[in-house]
Amino acid sequence: MGSSDVADVTGAGDAVSAAAALALAAGATQVEAALLATYAASVVVMKRGTATVDSAELAAALRAHPIPPIPETGT
Repeated sequence: MGSSDVADVTGAGDAVSAAAALALAAGATQVEAALLATYAASVVVMKRGTATVDSAELAAALRAHPIPPIPETGT
C-alpha cells in the first residue's frame, strides 16, 4: 500500500469486478463481496499505472483497516 493519497484509478473497476465475482463464487454474501471488492479497489488506487492486488496485499489491507460490524437488517 502506498500513501493515503490516491495515485491512479486505472484498474480499480476491474479489481472491484474480479474481487466481487471471486468472493461470490467462494460463497460470500453480497455484502461481504462488496466489502472485499472495496478493499481490493482501495489497494489498487494507491499504485501508479495499471495495477492488480494480490492476496497478501488484500489481507494486509483487511488487517490494517478491519471491517466494522454490520448491523442486522431483520430481512
